[in-house]
Amino acid sequence: MVKLSRRFWYMFKIVMFLKMALRAIVLALTILCAYTTDSAASNDGIRFAESVNLAMRRAVHQLKLQNGDSLSTVKAVKQTDATSFSIELDQVFDYAELPQLLQQSFDLHKIEKPYNVSILNCRSDEIILGYSYLDLANKDGIPCAGRTKEPGCYVLKVSFTPEEKAVASPGNWWLIPAGILLSVLGFVVLRRSGKSELIASKTDDAISDSRINFGESQLDITNLVLYSCEKKHNLTYREAKLLHLFVSHKNQIMERDFILKSVWEDEGITVGRSVDVFVSRLRKLLSEDTTLKIAAVHGIGYRMEISV
Repeated sequence: MVKLSRRFWYMFKIVMFLKMALRAIVLALTILCAYTTDSAASNDGIRFAESVNLAMRRAVHQLKLQNGDSLSTVKAVKQTDATSFSIELDQVFDYAELPQLLQQSFDLHKIEKPYNVSILNCRSDEIILGYSYLDLANKDGIPCAGRTKEPGCYVLKVSFTPEEKAVASPGNWWLIPAGILLSVLGFVVLRRSGKSELIASKTDDAISDSRINFGESQLDITNLVLYSCEKKHNLTYREAKLLHLFVSHKNQIMERDFILKSVWEDEGITVGRSVDVFVSRLRKLLSEDTTLKIAAVHGIGYRMEISV
């Protein structure tokens, strides 16, 4: 009975020690995840704000050029909160041209978040005109595009839709240390049984299967990477999707509408000029590969010509 009591006490202390260790791991992981998430979110927010600033200034500059103004200064972009940006417009501007110019600027700076646009009276903050990015896909165009604008002081305001952040459930805190322990045990078992080499081999095969060869170039569709003439280029989701479409239909003529529906329709944006902008980008990335070219077919669309 004495030996049994000692063993019981010894096991009890071990269990208590393990519980304390698990709590310490959970606390450390929680602090680390919070710090990493906040730091990454802060950096992403700064880069996003810089991109929006440049895109809106470019759009206003293009509006000025269309009105024959190449000398006046473009006003500074103001950020009112994490998702809202505004810039003062001249007294005269073409509202019908604004949506296309703004979307082109966002595409150039790789801004893909949903947004709403408002034209405000700069003195009363009253909304004069406005539209959603979804209106770009409307066959009838944006609302009130042809309405006459009286001379006055206007402000262009763009509000992006905030991203929803996933909240971890506090009731499942034990899954974190349990997952760590299971991962360690699984690694040990695999190493002893000699399966680690098999897993590495399967991983290499998966990586190889995700890459598509064309000409003297290679597209890694999984990781959004283009390898062309020993150079590596990181692609955006849309660039990779468009290039994959060209490669899948090499030496075939693709109509502009087909390209728009295949690459942009599932995201609710079908702007004709987007095709030209992205094709120009892909041409630059593939410029050193002399075995292929993306040729424009007048009045129809594009064709990727591959000679090997």
